[in-house]
Amino acid sequence: MKMLELTQVNAGYGDLRVLFDVSMHIEKGEVVALVGSNGAGKTTVLRTISGEIKIKSGSIKWFDGDLAAMPAYARAGMGIAHIPQGRGVLGSLSVKDNLILGSYTKRTKPRREELLKIVFDTFPILWERRNLPAETLSGGQQQMLAVGRAMMMDSELLILDEPSLGLAPIVVEEVFRILGSLKDQGKSMLIIEQNLVKALQIADRGYVLETGKVILDDKSDALINNADVRKAYLGVA
Repeated sequence: MKMLELTQVNAGYGDLRVLFDVSMHIEKGEVVALVGSNGAGKTTVLRTISGEIKIKSGSIKWFDGDLAAMPAYARAGMGIAHIPQGRGVLGSLSVKDNLILGSYTKRTKPRREELLKIVFDTFPILWERRNLPAETLSGGQQQMLAVGRAMMMDSELLILDEPSLGLAPIVVEEVFRILGSLKDQGKSMLIIEQNLVKALQIADRGYVLETGKVILDDKSDALINNADVRKAYLGVA
């Protein structure tokens, strides 16, 4: 079942066009990677899905509904949660208060304690530091907090924008281990990432974006073994 589908989406900022006829989809329970170099348009794809920018043409469907017609706040209430670059945690608030901010919808408020337990079971370090300011967490722990806050929305689709950005290699390994655990639980995810290998190792399928256009899409194993992809993004033949 297709939960999210973009069809020939064109979008940009003012007169600047960034996306050119982008088509992609995510099925329920699937992990999809959107990879590409800096400036390829990956974050713009995310912003069209979350409603930060309006599309100029094309369509975005959420199950059978017209997502492009919905305001950004309504998309969050429908179960679309995204974690932006830089994680966006509120440093002066406690870890627990950051998490509670994720459960503000009518659907999630009654389940707040249940959702907190799920997050703390997933990330025991957040339980240990629940009363500390979020700014005291390491970069990797802040990424866990950002994922946990999205989980508090009881999201159907989790979108992660560059989850490895600015993290040490050992922390990147931990972050992707956690994402692998969420995948095993059946969580649908769209991972926007420069680290092609890490993204495709966890994803079921992938799309390669270049200068605002999807130039390749295939199963992850096929993409990671594609000679052109390896040469362009890994520097190997």
